Amino acid sequence: MFGPGESAIIVECSANTTCTVVHAIFTSLLLFFILLTAFAYTTLLERRFLAALQARIGPNRAGPWGLLQPVADGIKLIFKEDVTPFEAEKVIFWLAPVIRTVPALLIVAVIPLGPKISIPWFDGKWYRVEQGLVDLNVGVLWLVAITSIGVYGVVLAGWASNNKYSMLGGLRSSAQMISYELSMGVALVVPILLAGSLSVGDIIDAQNEVPILGWYIFQNPLGAAILLIALLAEVNRAPFDLPEAEQELTAGYHTEYSGMKFAMFYMAEYISMVNVSLVGAAMYLGGYHFLFVDKLPLLGPLVFGIKVFLLLMGMIWVRATLPRIRYDRLMSLGWKVMLPLALVAVAWSAFAVLIGDAIGTGAYAILSIIAIVVLLIGAGRWLNGTGGTETPDRSAHVQLVSLPSGAGAAAAAIPSRAVSDEAAPLDPNRK
Repeated sequence: MFGPGESAIIVECSANTTCTVVHAIFTSLLLFFILLTAFAYTTLLERRFLAALQARIGPNRAGPWGLLQPVADGIKLIFKEDVTPFEAEKVIFWLAPVIRTVPALLIVAVIPLGPKISIPWFDGKWYRVEQGLVDLNVGVLWLVAITSIGVYGVVLAGWASNNKYSMLGGLRSSAQMISYELSMGVALVVPILLAGSLSVGDIIDAQNEVPILGWYIFQNPLGAAILLIALLAEVNRAPFDLPEAEQELTAGYHTEYSGMKFAMFYMAEYISMVNVSLVGAAMYLGGYHFLFVDKLPLLGPLVFGIKVFLLLMGMIWVRATLPRIRYDRLMSLGWKVMLPLALVAVAWSAFAVLIGDAIGTGAYAILSIIAIVVLLIGAGRWLNGTGGTETPDRSAHVQLVSLPSGAGAAAAAIPSRAVSDEAAPLDPNRK
């Protein structure tokens, strides 16, 4: 109804230089506006959702329903005093927020937000354009490379601040990046194997061969789980927010930053949340594909946005639910658990693709079902082992130690019969 007629002349935009330039400029400005808006309102979403989970009201005074709160926060940060610490490495201190922010803005460049659409132009022709900036044939390599650059901003900010807390935050961030980028890179191999391409657009389209059930999360749920956890660690979100760790390091690598420099770190974190949600949805959740998107391509960005919104809600929910894990356990999880499991996920997909090519898609589907069942059984056993109710050991013994003062004094005041009875088992009815 709204597309070109049978007699219309349709031109591929990539074959026309003028269309390519105009499309690149317009799409870049549009993506920049979308990311800035997403940053502003993701902060509001987090504050309101956290407030709801904690039985609070949340920000609701600036504008109707608090919708102008991000504007108020931005104005406040603009007028904050900008302080540079004494004896800081000033040039690097000033450049670090830029190094952290620019890669966050570039990641989305290779992710298509919808199928191609035809739009009319003033010369009477219709042009088929992508709903995205560019679909590189090595898009996944771009994602891995650009996400790795952002950590340099964190490390340099910690080093240049002349502050021990900032330095520790930078060191933690670099160690965390090395530990989790390996798992993330290996988990990204799974969709590459299944689609047979490094292009993000090809990976998204390959998941639509069977609508919804063709999403790679159903073919390799282990790889999807590892990628989502690694992406959470990549953006330093709870429970992996040790580079900031307010209770231990004040604010970590950005302790000495204020004003707009702090705002740039803040913006980079929330834009990175949106970006990793886009990557996760594109790699394992079918990207922009869902029902009716093939017939109405303009629904593609809307569907993609809904998936990103749900992943953002999941991140905030995790922050409200899980405590920050200890740093040695963070390293153990990355090297001893996630990396071996990621290798298993890749081996499983490689085996499934080999069997599917040799026997047929039926065998491939059976193997996918087996993978899901095995993962569910393993997850259930692991949760039962870690989350079960501990039964008190009735044969345990109590030994009271007397200290010179405080709690020890109270222990010393206990009748000698109770103190001397060290070997007596616990008796719940004993008074």
